Amino acid sequence: MRSRGIRVQSSSNADGALEGAVVVWFRLDLRLADNPALAAATARGGTIVPVFVWAPDEDGGWPPGAASRWWLHHSLRGLDENLRARGSRLILRNGPSLQTLRELIRETGAMAVYWNRRYEPAARERDAAVEGALRQAGIEVRTFNSALLVEPGDLATRAGRPFQVFTPFWKAAATLEPHAPVDAPSRLPAPRRWPPGVRLDQLALLPEVDWAAGLRAAWTPGESGAHAQVRMFFDEAAGYTEARDRPGVRGTSRVSPHLHFGEISPHAVYHALQEQAAAKTWSGVVRGTEAFLRQLYWREFAHHLLFHFPHTTDAPLNPAFREFPWRSDAKAFWLWSKGKTGYPIVDAAMRELWTIGWMHNRARMIAASFLVKDLLLPWQQGARGFWDTLVDADLANNTLGWQWVAGCGADAAPYFRVFNPELQSRKFDSDGAYICAWAPELARLPDARLHAPWTAAPAELHAAGIILGRDYPRRMVDHSEARADALAAYEVMKSQRRSKR
Repeated sequence: MRSRGIRVQSSSNADGALEGAVVVWFRLDLRLADNPALAAATARGGTIVPVFVWAPDEDGGWPPGAASRWWLHHSLRGLDENLRARGSRLILRNGPSLQTLRELIRETGAMAVYWNRRYEPAARERDAAVEGALRQAGIEVRTFNSALLVEPGDLATRAGRPFQVFTPFWKAAATLEPHAPVDAPSRLPAPRRWPPGVRLDQLALLPEVDWAAGLRAAWTPGESGAHAQVRMFFDEAAGYTEARDRPGVRGTSRVSPHLHFGEISPHAVYHALQEQAAAKTWSGVVRGTEAFLRQLYWREFAHHLLFHFPHTTDAPLNPAFREFPWRSDAKAFWLWSKGKTGYPIVDAAMRELWTIGWMHNRARMIAASFLVKDLLLPWQQGARGFWDTLVDADLANNTLGWQWVAGCGADAAPYFRVFNPELQSRKFDSDGAYICAWAPELARLPDARLHAPWTAAPAELHAAGIILGRDYPRRMVDHSEARADALAAYEVMKSQRRSKR
């Protein structure tokens, strides 16, 4: 029969496609283990046609940034290698997604398309349209949850509303036991003739000018790299509860990009943590287990919020902040972006980001707070900057993080809580290890001056080989004055809000 341009075949066709073929549409689930869509297709029987469709125009104004595209290139290559080891391969196509899936159905005689759900606003809208069109054409469509421990629509407050405070959300979510992860299939049935695809390099995901040396040195994208990262974290992390706040030590899991690209499931991470806790092989096991679980469920909370409040990618959850008198200053944003603020902890954070496409969580909060409260630049501008440079750029987590720091989101820090970058540096990088790693020109300063070089005497600067404004930038703003300006702007916002009531 023919329907909306799709020819459905009921037996093997001339090209050797098998009856009952299933197209498995890979997206942010670039793994074989614990992949529900792939597992269901395997259980169904028949030919499996794995495909990845590159369609950045379908991401609603948030296509993957440069660092994410670099990661995606290598993750797709790893996925194809894993598929080939099981007798299959990954078909790569350029979008649009619906058109591409229709073409594959015609070419393979597929009777079904399976995929794992995404929860970003534009992806949900696109997926609903694709599902409706395929079902109308008589194609079986099945979708699955592979990215989250708890689906965003499955939890609500007693009043039936979305959660907006983390602790009650976590308590409710933690009552639902995540399923045990499922092993990857050992073999995947392949068609006798593969439909054509494009080469990986034809997707043009890698930068034309190679700036990714730091990323290559820091990361191993792909499913095997994800599992290796989790093992290394549990093997090496000591005192996670304390170490996770110190950017100068390797105390965090660094598993966030692997989770974002779906190279490992959150269920696998959850159960690996429980196994470590049960075996009591992880240092500080009780407090460490709870602290790390909170991070996993903070990620869940971010997706819960974005699912229910899709406008928050660009607008504050708290409508009062629509009146906030943000500044516009392209030069200030550039200096912040390039790690030239004159505040060592902020500059170290931004330089780490530019070098390895990642930033320690404590450093993210300090750098973000400096942008929105010391410089009074809009959080949306910072969110866009991080989006392009982070290998773990995740729309839900990026949105929640920036709104939290700006004081305008769910469970946000009060706006009047303004991080003092010097005090944060002294508290969480007391030995200066983080600063010296990413701002090595300051390494010869006395320890007492390392966190605030503007306080150094001329003789101390001379002995360290530093002329402020030449070897290291003068500070952009005086934090005490900037804090006062931020609080004054907050009062202006409240006054304008009151006047409109």
